[in-house]
Amino acid sequence: MLNLITLTEKSMKRNTIERRCFLKTTAALAAVSVAAPAFAQTKDPNSKLNVACIGTAGRAAASVDGVKSQNIVALCDVFAPNLAKRKEQYPNAKQYADFRVLFDELGDKLDAVTVGTPDHTHAVASIAAMKRGIHCYCEKPLAHNVYEVRRMMRLAKEKNLVTQMGTQIHATDNYRRVVELVQAGAVGKIDDVHVWCAKGWGGKTFPPETAPIPEGLDWDLWLGPAAMRPYSPAYVPGGWRCWWAFGSGTMGDMACHLMDLPFWAFGLDYPKSVEAISGGKPDPEATPTALTAKFLFPRKGGNDLTLTWYDGNGVRPSILKEKGLPEWDMGVLFVGSEGMLLADYGRIMLFPEEKFKEYKRPEPSIPKSVGHYEEWIKAIKDGKQTDALCRFDYAGPLTISVLLGTVAFRVQQKLEWDREKETVTNSPEAVKLLKRDYRDGWSVE
Repeated sequence: MLNLITLTEKSMKRNTIERRCFLKTTAALAAVSVAAPAFAQTKDPNSKLNVACIGTAGRAAASVDGVKSQNIVALCDVFAPNLAKRKEQYPNAKQYADFRVLFDELGDKLDAVTVGTPDHTHAVASIAAMKRGIHCYCEKPLAHNVYEVRRMMRLAKEKNLVTQMGTQIHATDNYRRVVELVQAGAVGKIDDVHVWCAKGWGGKTFPPETAPIPEGLDWDLWLGPAAMRPYSPAYVPGGWRCWWAFGSGTMGDMACHLMDLPFWAFGLDYPKSVEAISGGKPDPEATPTALTAKFLFPRKGGNDLTLTWYDGNGVRPSILKEKGLPEWDMGVLFVGSEGMLLADYGRIMLFPEEKFKEYKRPEPSIPKSVGHYEEWIKAIKDGKQTDALCRFDYAGPLTISVLLGTVAFRVQQKLEWDREKETVTNSPEAVKLLKRDYRDGWSVE
């Protein structure tokens, strides 16, 4: 592992002073009293939930908007301009830079929280909320590493909380129709699935060029549990996905959306083995520009399912060209004994087209979703955890599978996963990557 460049004592002291000032300022921006959550007291479905939103811009903006029907009482963001912008929309919401301060002040007044931060702070924020009995919505992937995912799953179960991972496409009609076709046997017995995304997050050089910390950004808080390192525009706002310290490349960014489809259709959970079959030489700091990984999933009463993931700019499964199929930028191809089913977020095609020209698709059987965020809100109010279809006990195994794909690449070994022991059994090097070291004050325990 390359040594990280550390901040000078002077700059660290300046950052600490700025952070303290920023915390005081943002906490005082909206000194509005927040009443105890009406819903928690009455359990009246007509009452609004008291919700805190951690992360307010980028992907997190969708989460804020997704719960705007409820009572948004707090907004948290490490970048002051993001908070200032959101204040215009939610003037009565208290504002914070540090979610730990938010929970210390308002923890007993919250029903629910949304977490839309970069991946490396998903778990610390979500776990801090769930420890207080707060229902949790967290963006994908659920966490930065396997240990964090397991911790989140267990805590949600122990606290009997309603949870949801941000795989919004799960709520679409198209995904439902694909699942129905697969389960109806439209293309026969399926033992092989190809999943791809033809874009690339990775290939960076470490150490990246540094620059002054932007005004209003609390760099110490942005780093959270990660080791201290100088600010770089290569990390913020979106480049963090290209670095193992914060993200997990294209696979971590997109596989939870696309692999969700075969997970749902086949009722998958954990793979029995994972191996990276391309991706080049691993870099200890930066994610690869392209990665192909093969998963073997056990299935009750049938053959194992082989699922192959492909990512990288312009990368697609060779079977598309070989079979004369459309070469979409992303998609899922189910290869069956009687044909093939190709799908993405909004399209479904059956091949050979001539064979399926007169095929009558099954009547819809999976109920229409009320909406991805609405599912979670309704499940909280109704007290029905299973109505949140991407709850952590479903999303956890999906995320762990995705993360194991990146670990297999980093150690260049085929990994064997023990579902009972919840660990890799054949690679001490891989086991080390299932958890990270945490800075003081950022524990997930």
